[in-house]
Amino acid sequence: MTQAVPPILSVTPSRALVDEKFQVLVENLPPGCPVTLRSLHRSEDEDDWEAYGHYVSDHRGVVSVSEDLSFGGMYTGKEPMGLLWSMRPVPGSRKGLRLRKINVCTPMLVNISVHSGHEGFRDRTPLASALAERWYMAPGVKRIDINKQGVQGTLFIPPGPGPFPALLDMWGGGAGLLEYRSALLASRGYVSFSLDYLRSEHLSADVEFKYFETAFNIIRNHPQVIPDRVGILGSSLGSMVAFNLTAYSTIIKPRCIVCISSNHYHPPGTTLKAGFKILSNRTNDLSKINCPMLLVNGCDDQNWPTVETVARLLREGGKEHLLSRLAYPGAGHLIEPPFSPHFRATKFIILNSKEKVILLWGGHTKPHSDAQEDSWRKILSFLQLHLYHSPSVKANL
Repeated sequence: MTQAVPPILSVTPSRALVDEKFQVLVENLPPGCPVTLRSLHRSEDEDDWEAYGHYVSDHRGVVSVSEDLSFGGMYTGKEPMGLLWSMRPVPGSRKGLRLRKINVCTPMLVNISVHSGHEGFRDRTPLASALAERWYMAPGVKRIDINKQGVQGTLFIPPGPGPFPALLDMWGGGAGLLEYRSALLASRGYVSFSLDYLRSEHLSADVEFKYFETAFNIIRNHPQVIPDRVGILGSSLGSMVAFNLTAYSTIIKPRCIVCISSNHYHPPGTTLKAGFKILSNRTNDLSKINCPMLLVNGCDDQNWPTVETVARLLREGGKEHLLSRLAYPGAGHLIEPPFSPHFRATKFIILNSKEKVILLWGGHTKPHSDAQEDSWRKILSFLQLHLYHSPSVKANL
């Protein structure tokens, strides 16, 4: 492609939180010119991830990813964020990869480029490119390592004097300490404590309520937290822990709970999938829960499908009015913040044996990605309603 004025590619905003949309615009192309838009990211594990879509410039020589149709590639149609959520490891990569941000103090860097043509574009020098920064931590968010009273984790505090509502954030089995969701929640105005409860030193005996109760008190008693405005957010195994704590603990009384890819059922005396027990000889009696609950589930969850109907159990206990539920056809188990890539199957390390296996999580890329975007918006609305909306609750942001 030769022309007097070279193509220009812009990403607006070039620096944003990961749950914010951007606009990708290419200008100064010939009218009716076939091009490929490509995103490329190198993970902290040194693996390359990419997405691409095939476009044709309009009569002005412009391609707008937000407005124009992709005619092929990793996504089709009008998909403003398709260059992110459709990302996959580049051909020849290791099998079973999963993309997760480890160091939330640095951005996820995504190089976005435009190439001439629709075939063989990787072999051509880009016509233009731009770098996008995607952040989990907003400016001013504080990150604090917690290792006190036997509890380990990471605390994130929003900018401003507060006090703020807060969340105890728990991931599932095999996840270890992950910080990116808590960092994003703090960026949205919540003190968030990402709790590490799966380390080996915690597994020499049954995990006791005391560990979680101590963690809950650490966040509740923090000077920048509104003590009666603390909720719990759990994913997978973390959601089962959230149910148990809310139902049985005399100390943990959350204002609300959010459970993602949840399984509420724990047969008496059984061992959970992570290889340890949260409770002995108890089932989750949801009728004991007295706070609002939001359940988020994918209908194609191949890893941990719901065993019983939560609504029925709550109805039998007279608590159905506390339940809000989001069920997404075509979505799988790993429901992440918006625009995260979809992983149908990834490597998983079994906690006790350290054996590496490939686990099937389920989901199909487009409906799963739509579910991530929609559920995150509704999770934030649910938290706003139950943790912020009160005449006596006003954080100084």
